[in-house]
Amino acid sequence: MYYTVHHVTRFRYSTPITESIMEVRIQPRSEGTQRCFDFRLNTSPRAQILNYRDENGNRVHHFDVPNPHNHLTITAETIVEVLPLPPIPEALSPSAWRELDEMTADDKYWDTLNPSHFARPTELLEQLIHELEIRRQDDPLTTVKNINSAIYKTLEYAKQNTRVDSPLDDALRIRRGVCQDFAHIMIALVRSLRIPCRYVSGYLFYQSDRHSRPTNGATHAWVEAYMPGLGWVGFDPTNNSITDERHIRVAIGRDYADVPPTHGTFRGKAESALSVNVRVYPTEAPPPSADLSLEANWIPSMHEEGYDYEEGDLPQQQPQQQ
Repeated sequence: MYYTVHHVTRFRYSTPITESIMEVRIQPRSEGTQRCFDFRLNTSPRAQILNYRDENGNRVHHFDVPNPHNHLTITAETIVEVLPLPPIPEALSPSAWRELDEMTADDKYWDTLNPSHFARPTELLEQLIHELEIRRQDDPLTTVKNINSAIYKTLEYAKQNTRVDSPLDDALRIRRGVCQDFAHIMIALVRSLRIPCRYVSGYLFYQSDRHSRPTNGATHAWVEAYMPGLGWVGFDPTNNSITDERHIRVAIGRDYADVPPTHGTFRGKAESALSVNVRVYPTEAPPPSADLSLEANWIPSMHEEGYDYEEGDLPQQQPQQQ
């Protein structure tokens, strides 16, 4: 399936500011069954846009708008292909626990096994562990599938109850939140069983006949857990599903703090207002002449592996993943 993703982020300032510095993580990854054929990013006011890869292989674009301005618009348009994922078995062998423990005995998966900024143990999380009887079951895959379903049944999907910087306890206390909260809670639960688990930001193509919770107008988030013999397997606790060709992967990290779609600062004394508009829709295949140089290091298998500014500067807002 080919998709076009149109992503517009707008910042408006109450009075003109003198400079903006921004990082953007919204280019889909090219690996496994997904390939980014075309990615175009522009800003208003115009800026020179540079890019690099971070330690997780995410493409990060960055720019500086050094002149006075009262708005900043970031527009990205992408054509991406997502093929069906290889089938996942119903379960793994019980010996998979031993294999997993042997694989995680060194520090290779340290980042995805230990607490991170938004996914860390709390008293409310411990209460949820006891309530849902979170423990190692027959095999790792069955265990993570059951955690995925338990979060879906326990938490209500509801917007405007948590913020982009909400700690895990905010959603646990009221038992509702958005996909960002669902993902952080699942990561913390899965890691508590010594299973590597990481955060994935991206987009979801919404289909009403697939019983998915609507995410129109926002980015989406889910998790990936490492399974012996399978590699990183995607789980979407917001929709009680294993990820499929509707999920478009953009960035991976320990949690949201590693992969915000936008992150930066501005110089000035102003209030800012943020709006985000995202459209994901099926599209035709790009022509054979499409520029593939965006992602030179095509990875053939899914099984592979802030700024300091002067006092008085204000942080740019970040969109919460819905």
